[in-house]
Order: sequence, then C-alpha cells, then structure tokens
Amino acid sequence: MSAIANRIAQELNVQPTQVSAAIALLDEGATVPFISRYRKEVTGGLDDTQMRDLESRLAYLRELEDRRATILNSIREQEKLTPELERDILAADSKNRLEDLYLPYKPKRRTKGQIALEAGLGPLADTLFDDPSQDPAVLAADFINAEQGVADIKAALDGAKYILMERFSEDANLLAKLRNYLWENGQLSAKVMTGKEQEGAKFRDYFEHSEPLKTTPSHRALAMFRGRNEAILALSITAGDEDSTSHPCEVMVAEHLGIKDQGRPADGWLKEVVRWTWRIKLYTHLETDLLGSLRERADAAAIDVFARNLKDLLLAAPAGPRPTIGLDPGLRTGVKIAVLDATGQVLDHGAIFPNQPQNKIAESAAVLLSMIKTHNIELIAIGNGTASRETERFVKDLLKAHPELNCASVMVNESGASIYSASEYAAKEFPDLDVTIRGAISIGRRLQDPLAELVKIDPKSIGVGQYQHDVSQTALSRSLEAVVEDCVNAVGVDVNTASPALLSRVSGLNLSISANIVDYRNQHGAFKSREQLLSVSRFGAKTFEQAAGFLRIMGGDNPLDASAVHPESYSVVEKIVNRCGREVHNLIGDSRFLKSLNAADYADERFGIPTISDIIQELDKPGRDPRPDFKTAEFKDGVEKISDLEADMILEGVVTNVTNFGAFVDIGVHQDGLVHISALSNTFVKDPHTVVKAGDIVKVKVMEVDAQRKRIALSMRLEDKASEHQAEGRGGSNRERPSKAQRNHSTSQPAQNATMAALFAQAKQGKGGRL
Repeated sequence: MSAIANRIAQELNVQPTQVSAAIALLDEGATVPFISRYRKEVTGGLDDTQMRDLESRLAYLRELEDRRATILNSIREQEKLTPELERDILAADSKNRLEDLYLPYKPKRRTKGQIALEAGLGPLADTLFDDPSQDPAVLAADFINAEQGVADIKAALDGAKYILMERFSEDANLLAKLRNYLWENGQLSAKVMTGKEQEGAKFRDYFEHSEPLKTTPSHRALAMFRGRNEAILALSITAGDEDSTSHPCEVMVAEHLGIKDQGRPADGWLKEVVRWTWRIKLYTHLETDLLGSLRERADAAAIDVFARNLKDLLLAAPAGPRPTIGLDPGLRTGVKIAVLDATGQVLDHGAIFPNQPQNKIAESAAVLLSMIKTHNIELIAIGNGTASRETERFVKDLLKAHPELNCASVMVNESGASIYSASEYAAKEFPDLDVTIRGAISIGRRLQDPLAELVKIDPKSIGVGQYQHDVSQTALSRSLEAVVEDCVNAVGVDVNTASPALLSRVSGLNLSISANIVDYRNQHGAFKSREQLLSVSRFGAKTFEQAAGFLRIMGGDNPLDASAVHPESYSVVEKIVNRCGREVHNLIGDSRFLKSLNAADYADERFGIPTISDIIQELDKPGRDPRPDFKTAEFKDGVEKISDLEADMILEGVVTNVTNFGAFVDIGVHQDGLVHISALSNTFVKDPHTVVKAGDIVKVKVMEVDAQRKRIALSMRLEDKASEHQAEGRGGSNRERPSKAQRNHSTSQPAQNATMAALFAQAKQGKGGRL
C-alpha cells in the first residue's frame, strides 16, 4: 500500500501522506464528494478532480498488485522463480511489463518449439546460438531421429529454429524495446478491404491512409477502428520498409541477442531465425498489443470528451421554480402539452395541432392561451426536435399578440427525452399518462432544472459524446456516473422536492434509501430538519455522515439545514455566534461581518482552517448554486430549415456538443452545424473545450451548406468570408485544413487528411444528428 500511495502521490504531484489518508477514507466507504468537501484537513485539501484521478489510479494499481501476486504464485508453483526474476516482477510498473515477464511461464498450448524440445533438439539450438562457427547441416545430422519425428537435417534445423524463435519472442526486455520503438516510430496504416469501396464510402478518407501511431487523435483512431469492425478497413502498424532485408526491428532483435553476420557457418541460419522471429512471432504480437493500447487511449480521450460535455450540460443554468409549459412538437401527431407548477408537478396536459397537416392555429391558440392564463405560466419550453421551429413561430405569434401575459418561450434540447418517457422510471412516475405527454413533462422540467431532470436518463442517452457506442461501455458508465455524482453534490439537493432519481445521486445514498426518503416524506410531510432523516428506514449514522451536508431543508427549523454546512460542524457556527453575540439567522448573509472573521481564531484539533473558511463562505451565501445565470439563445426568424441558410449569414446558436475536432451548434434548422477547431478562434486552439462548452450561446457565421448531405460548416470567427473558406478547402465536402494560426503553431502535427464530411458521418450518432 505504501508503494501504491507513493506512486499516486508522484503522479498527482502531492504528498504520500495525503494519498494514504484519502485511500483510508475511500476504504472506509467515504465518497469522493464527501472527502473533497468535508475532509480537507485529512487529505491536505485534495479537490474532487484529484480525488477522481486518485480513485481511478488506485483501482488500476490494485489490479496490478493482484495480477503480480497471481503471477508470482504461478511461477513459484512451477519451481522456476529465481531471485532475479522475482526482482523484475516486483519492479514491473505496468500490466504490459508484467505479462511480458510472465510469458515464458504462462501455461500455453503445445507449440512447435515445445515439440522440438521433446524431440531432443534443445542442444542443437543452444549450440548453434552459442557457437555460430559450427556448421548447421553437419551438426544437425547428429540429431536425426525418425522415431521422434526428426526425419532429416531440414527437420532438425527447423525444430531448432522454432525453439529459438519462442525463446526470443518471450524475452521481456526485447519486447519492451520493440514496443517502445514501434510506438515512437510506427505508422498507423489503413487500407480498404478489396471490393468494399462502395459499401464503405463513409470511410473513404482512410482507404489509403497513414499517420504516426503515437499522435493519432482519438476521433480518427476510433473512426478507423469502426471501419475495421465493419469489415471495411484493414489496419496495420508499419515501421520502415516491410520488404527490406534489414528491417529496423530485425536489426534491433539481432543486436539485442548479440547475433552478427561475421561469415561464420551458422550466421546465415541465425539471421533467418531472427527474420522469422520478427515477422512470425513478434510483429503480430506487438501489433495487437499496440493497437490495443491505441484503442485504450482513444477510448479514454473519447470518454473524457463525453464526461466534460455531460458536466457542462448537467450544470447548465436552471430557469428556476417558475410555472412552465412543456411542449413536445410534432406534425401529424400534434404538439403535446404538459403544464407544470413551479416545483415541476403536473397540473394539466393535452395536445394541440397548429402545424401541418391540420393547421388548427386558432383552436390551438385558444387552448394554449387558456392554459397560460389559468396557471399563470411564465415560461414555455419547446423541444428542439421535429416541427420545433414551426411550433416556436406559433408560440411567439401568440405571445406577441398578448403582451400582457408576461410569458417567454425557450427552445430546449430534448435529446434523451424520448428515452426517459419510455423508461420504467417514467412509467412509475406517470403510469396513467401517454409516453408523448411524459416527453413534454421532461422538456418542461428540463428548463426548470436541467440537473434534476437529466439524472433520470442514462447518461449515455443524453447525446453529448464522441463515438460513445464504440468505446468501453464499462469505462464509459463508470466515468459518467462519477460526473453525475459530482454535479449533483456540487449543487446540493432539496430533500423535500427531489425525486428518488436525484436523491440516489447524493453522496452515501442509493435508490433504495432514496425511495425510503420519499415514502417518509409522503407519510409524514416535509422534513423540518436534517436530524429527522435519521428516522428514515436504513438511513443510519454512516449514511447521515456522507449525505447530510449535500441535502437541503428549505424553511426548516435550523437555517443551517438549508446550507452546505455539515451538521458535524454546527458547533463551529455556535462558537462564532457565542463570540459575536448574534443569532444564526442574523449572521447569515452579513458579508461585511463574515469577511472580518479570522478562520484561525475558530480552528481546533477537529476543525482546521480549510473547514472554517468553507463554513464562513457558506454563511455568506448559504446554499449557493454553482450554476450560471439563466439565459437563452434567440434563433433567427425565417431561418427554420437548412434551405433557409445562406453563406455569410450570422446566427445565434447553442453549443450542443464539443469534440476533439470542433463544436456542434444548434442554429434552429433541425441539423447542427460544425465549427471546426480551426474556426473556433483567431488564435491557435489545441482543445475546443478551452473555448466553448455544451450549453454555451454563441454567434456563428455560415461558411458552407451541403443541403443534400445535411451538413453545415460554421465559423465563430465572424470576420471569415464563406468564399475564402470554400476556396481554401475547409468546407463541408473538402479536406480539413488547419487555420493559419494552427499552421504557425503546430509544426509536428500530422497532416490533416480527413474531410469535414467524414467527421460528420463518423461522429454522428443518436437523435437529431448529434453525437
């Protein structure tokens, strides 16, 4: 454990004592949000990002230690564990290195090398390797044995070759050298499979493609892996001239083994053994290994993109507790309506038909107007799917005709709403409502509080990822669940209004305990204090410790219960109150007084300066919401479908997804446009997430429109001109070309040779053309 703590500390650039303390808390069942928020003194102030990295590395290194123990036991049972081998195994710092060392001792099927050894050809192989001055043919003649299957000299030499090939290919140090060389110098090559040109047209940019292995970006790597999975592309790793008689890797093998061609009788035969070892044994093994490593890196990068986008979406600005109507637009089936009160409870529902083919505009307006007036509606949330712009126009016309309503309409990203409406959770929540009405409810609630509503949906269905269906689903789920947990606990949860789905994401809670909280609330009324939670079934002291600080009791008996101050720290507030002679409710929000306090004056053995400082900040702005203020994008009137777009048109839109190659923006035409990374800024951009995030409202200029393929190229550099953009070949059907700033700042970046069209085709997944 000490070695693991030291290694993680080095990687995170913190002290080993911090890591050891954090590991102890995790092992005791503490959650990352709880540790990073309420145990700063114990961990030396490790934040939630550091804690997530620590948690991830801890899992990997513990798996490594378990595998190390298994390997040592296996070799020990074979009675082949030497002090030198044990030293190397104990020093191995990666799973690859461990497996390389274990390879000679790993149980395997009966091989040609083993058969040759059983036939007594081991001494022949050893002699030719140790003393190349011996004549192979002369020496091999002494090993002919028909009963053992060695019929002639050729069979004897072939057997000796198989023995050496296996021995060489199981040399851990040689494998490490070759693996590193190929990673640093190898080229990832893709070729189209014979006869698959037409079927795999969307992968045409990779039909004859090659780029440095170690710098291949995740989105291109995943595109190529998808092409291989669909039997369109063949992938390989090359280094040097594969047809050369002196491949660089063969040279490395020979040098490592001390094999040199000095004109001795066995030198030519040994050179052939080296050649076969590389081409038959090592190359295939290492290529599989390295493609696996590339896949893991690409997966990790794609998962990181998804996690960052999901965090931005979950922490999007809430409209707040305001009476809202949710509209799920449609044409033939009509526009579904859900009327919600300020807390999201359903007051009414129905359907109107203002769009084609019915065009019942007057009747629809009368129904909607009545609902707005009856329930004092302040906001109308319109899903951005089919018929959204037509519905938006209808709503805006209605509101314009009735300015006295003081009501506003907002376009809402409905990605995942259909998943929720058909889910088991929605069926339990609204068993008597049609799935389409449930969708309208979700859209309305998503405007009121995106976080509270989105937690009901599988994060993978929200639609803000890059190749999410291609990556490891286990790793993806683990990462996204961590993001949801961090976001929910960063905001805090009102225990008297939260759904079981939202409560279950609170530190220390699960669906079972969350359901018990709601049942208790339904039976006994609203909670008046945090202490009352201890009366809930299965809500014990440990659960209380982990969860209480993140649960809010609004308007309860103790004003501190509505804050992020943990009950275990209430004594600190009492100490402050006693010294200043004021009541808690008078102290809260008094910024001038609170800023005059010195945290050190209230610190003791249990609560240090970090915790005291957090308490004082929380008293200043209790229950503060880290999410930004609410604002909406204004889609341009008259621009409702892709055919309405014109080159150089400047529009306002909402960023729906950020990838490694740019950002997708909803501009209100039912098809997101792509702002390529080269068009995000006038300065060099290495990571699009440093410029935009999901949910941002941005101004963009239309650079190129391919209506047939439904592809839109946009730019956030508003001084760009569409004519120059198309002439430079950065458009929707032309090849990627980095901006001037990128060309000036990226001398080692591989040539960009995938088209924007391919980026759309390969990245597009899910509803509405989003990733």
